Amino acid sequence: MSAILKAAGLCFLLWSFPVFAQEDQESEVPQPRHGIAMHGEPKYPADFTHFDYVNPAAPKGGSVRLAARGTYDSFNPFIVRGVAASGASYLNETLMVSSADEPFSMYGLVAESIRVPEDRSWAEFTLREEANWHDGEPITVEDVIFSLNILREEGHPIYRQYYADVTDAEKTGPRKVRFTFSEGENLELPLIIGQLPILPKHYWEERDFTRSDLEAPLGSGPYRVADFEPGRHVAYERVEDYWGKDLPVNKGRYNFDRIRYDYFRDETVIRQAVKAGEVDFRQENQAKAWALDYDTPAVEQGRLVMEEIPHERPTGMQGFVMNTREPVFSDPRVRRAMAYAFDFEWSNRNLFFGLYDRTESYFSNSELASSGLPEGRELELLEPYRGQVPEEVFEEEYFAPSTDGSGWPRQNLKMAFELLEEAGWVVRDMELVHKETGEQMTFEIMIYDTAFERVVLPYVRNLRRLGIDPTVRLVDTSQYVNRLRDFNFDMTITSWGQSDSPGNEQRNYWSSAAANMTGSRNLAGIQDPVVDALIDEVIRAGSREDLVAATRALDRVLLWGHYVVPHWHSRVDRLVYWNKFGHPENPPLHGFEFDNWWIDEDRARRLREGDEMVESPADEQEG
Repeated sequence: MSAILKAAGLCFLLWSFPVFAQEDQESEVPQPRHGIAMHGEPKYPADFTHFDYVNPAAPKGGSVRLAARGTYDSFNPFIVRGVAASGASYLNETLMVSSADEPFSMYGLVAESIRVPEDRSWAEFTLREEANWHDGEPITVEDVIFSLNILREEGHPIYRQYYADVTDAEKTGPRKVRFTFSEGENLELPLIIGQLPILPKHYWEERDFTRSDLEAPLGSGPYRVADFEPGRHVAYERVEDYWGKDLPVNKGRYNFDRIRYDYFRDETVIRQAVKAGEVDFRQENQAKAWALDYDTPAVEQGRLVMEEIPHERPTGMQGFVMNTREPVFSDPRVRRAMAYAFDFEWSNRNLFFGLYDRTESYFSNSELASSGLPEGRELELLEPYRGQVPEEVFEEEYFAPSTDGSGWPRQNLKMAFELLEEAGWVVRDMELVHKETGEQMTFEIMIYDTAFERVVLPYVRNLRRLGIDPTVRLVDTSQYVNRLRDFNFDMTITSWGQSDSPGNEQRNYWSSAAANMTGSRNLAGIQDPVVDALIDEVIRAGSREDLVAATRALDRVLLWGHYVVPHWHSRVDRLVYWNKFGHPENPPLHGFEFDNWWIDEDRARRLREGDEMVESPADEQEG
């Protein structure tokens, strides 16, 4: 899913007038524009040459070795079957591309311009004449219409929901395609149709799109598949005559001649490969590993760099998610009790070296996160649902249960007991049983990463203190993905990424329609008409202020539904890499982007010769 939501440009996803830069206010006919913003005007004017957070003079060349975990059996990231190879998203382009230093603005990629009326009831794109596939065939309007249809009909279920409000796609000129949207205030639609991955009709109409196989598909992006060995590696080579290499949205990006992903069994082996010089770059997401696993002379010598890059992007929600489709978690009091059994403070102190902050919002680290009590526009949105949502929504600020970090959360377990008793569970013979059936509470916690065992096992210890009989099930990546798709789990660990401008993707996360849609991200199985209504408010928000209010209201209702036991987040990206790279001094607020890096030949030479390189890796970078 992350390949769809992040790499394919859907991740990230996501209001106010005027919409366009340099809008002709006197004309009733919408004019073609280079970009579109969700709120106000795009940051970058029509004559911009590159994004501010790249080095437009970055040299091209060199190769980089990256690591992936598990295996793959497909190069198609757009279907529900199989596991797509890392980097598969490099192969296909979208109509437009978003910038990383704005909440949600998009600029032409395959499309050179966009036209939309003031009510955003339709959007018309003009394709670039120079845009072509790797076989030399031009990208056509027919390709665009074909892409929408095949993704909705045969692609991953997310596309069916994501583009559900696109009612028509028609050719309006040799290089023009117009999308018509269903009635209603869904101002995001022109932008999300701009995220449509474009697929070659002449290639796919002769093949089974739903089949998971390892035929490298025809693409139009900056890289093509160079070679691969299933389960071991996949390599991509930069397309020298890539049609979009000189576009402003691509300047300073896609600088490596060759990108290779080697596959490893688990994260521990990957870290050993990094230290051995077999992997050039890794984003380290485990606090313990960051603190302890890179104590090596190469780091002291400055040859292997450990760098923290701050970011201001929403960190979303990670946590133990409970499947409310299962009877054991159908009662919100039981779900709330589960949160009292998790001792974050102990885990942060003893496992994470104090490197994390507690997550207390589905939109953490952003202005979209709810706080205090609802007021103003947010309160107006919630008032009609008084009596349909917990009273705490109006009367209490949400805080995740906290402890003294001693490892014996006595008061929290007492609160958990009280909630469980209210829900019909009692202790008999040291077991928590249902007072009517006498059956002990038991459920399975499914994980796929051994690194989470050190988090899960202390949690299990506290659950057993409550008389619960939980089990931990470690599965491989493929089984984990398949079981999530079928909602075949009791409790697991997952995360939902968020953007600065949430919108239609929230339906896939929380809506009743997605609750029983195979492959959706509504893992908790939420079926709440209030949540559905608030998602609609988010989608049709007409201004940034309305969007913030609606998102906070949605956040508050989700939190008091107790669907997850919240985990933690970090406000920095932790990177480990061999000192052969250059990168911009000014990464975007959303965090680093590896596609903006390049090989610094001087550093690469010094690294090969074994020189010490103790200066800061950013000291000599070009902006």
